[in-house]
Amino acid sequence: MRAATHGDVVVAARALLGLPTSHWNGEVVRWLQLADWADRFRKRTGRVHPFWGNGTLMSAVMALRGPAGGEPALSDPAYLEAFATVIEALVLRCPARKRGASLPVSPATPI
Repeated sequence: MRAATHGDVVVAARALLGLPTSHWNGEVVRWLQLADWADRFRKRTGRVHPFWGNGTLMSAVMALRGPAGGEPALSDPAYLEAFATVIEALVLRCPARKRGASLPVSPATPI
């Protein structure tokens, strides 16, 4: 999967709001896996995956859920919970969780 950006987290969190909270963790893990598969496809073929996009979390979520409307305010408790769910999934996905190890989130890495 390509490095996650703030936009990836926002799109995924917004998409979670349309689902029952009991499904949130499973859906985020699924989206991350599909983004990873799409990125592998892109690297192997040089093309965007026809269903899951270009290997970003955002493209996988939008391919499966479509646009989710505007971003809620950060004072919205449900949105904050959804945002935290996505961040937690990204942290857990990090292969080297040592002190100082980079997470799969990098604002400096271009998409």
